[in-house]
Amino acid sequence: MAHHSTPANSHAQRTRPDALLDFTAAVLRAEGVPEADANLLADSLVMAELWGHPSHGMLRLPWYVAKLRTGAMQRVTRIDTVRDAGALIVLDGRHGIGQVIANQAVALGVERARLHGVSAIGVRNSGHFGTAAYFTRQAARAGCVALLCTNASPAMAPWGGRHKCIGTNPWSIAAPAGRHGTVAMDLANTAVARGKVYLAAERGTEIPEGWAADADGNPTTDPRAAIEGLILPMAGPKGYVISFLFDVLAGVLTGSAFGDEVAGPYQSDVRSGAGHLLLTIDVAAMADPAEYARRVEALVDRTRSAEPAAWAGEVLVPGELEDRHHTELTAAGITLTATTWTRLTVLGAETRVPLPASTPIPA
Repeated sequence: MAHHSTPANSHAQRTRPDALLDFTAAVLRAEGVPEADANLLADSLVMAELWGHPSHGMLRLPWYVAKLRTGAMQRVTRIDTVRDAGALIVLDGRHGIGQVIANQAVALGVERARLHGVSAIGVRNSGHFGTAAYFTRQAARAGCVALLCTNASPAMAPWGGRHKCIGTNPWSIAAPAGRHGTVAMDLANTAVARGKVYLAAERGTEIPEGWAADADGNPTTDPRAAIEGLILPMAGPKGYVISFLFDVLAGVLTGSAFGDEVAGPYQSDVRSGAGHLLLTIDVAAMADPAEYARRVEALVDRTRSAEPAAWAGEVLVPGELEDRHHTELTAAGITLTATTWTRLTVLGAETRVPLPASTPIPA
């Protein structure tokens, strides 16, 4: 790999996923993250890009590195078991890397679900772990249905309130789908994930109406005003109450931070305090696996065969769009905004890690 000769801030850049993965892991190793953990964190960021969710991809690497450098996030993740009741475990991530902690939760969740049929893994003192589906899909590939929720830093006001004190508190459910692989959903309880607002700010584009309000509570299409203001809940009060209850599950119940105590990944010198809750069901404990596969395949087939509306060319099932993006972008390469590429250039220089080979994409 070699540095590209084009000025870093002039164009977006397209690069190969494997090269970007190598670069990201090398930067993290240079920052003192153990190799296996660096590979996991790097893979979660590149996978977000491949799924078509750049809001949770490489733009976050500089945020993570900044937290590592201040000590707000520990380079070496040491996880304590606070409580072990067989099917139920509580872990303390001790302010380590969120992806590493969530990965351990999934491993334990699947192991205990196979023993007990179902498991609940609570996590306290963790950090931002990227896309929740990265972890629930792991459980689905292991033959389990999984629900993972996390709390997050304040982004929305409670319904009827003016000041943000409730996080987007995203969650994901994934399940095995027989010959169709996996079905999966991953969503925030706001009209949009906050990362998409940051991405719009990087690209210099407006955001759609209905996504956010400014600091005075007025609707805005300016992403920078939205960052300083409020992200609006999805489906009005329904999004608010779902977020509130997920904070009860992920924050209050687990013994972690909650409400406005949780810090975001972009707050470089503040410990996150995020909490997670993973619920895992072993399919084989509840149903005959072959019969389950036939039933879920039938559901997928019937749903896909539905007559599309006039505005839609076809009907997709949850997770199918991400799978398609993964196939397409693995072949075509990942395009990073000029701003993200500039920041990666700085990280590469600081850590003495060569940038991946790239092709400039004219504006």
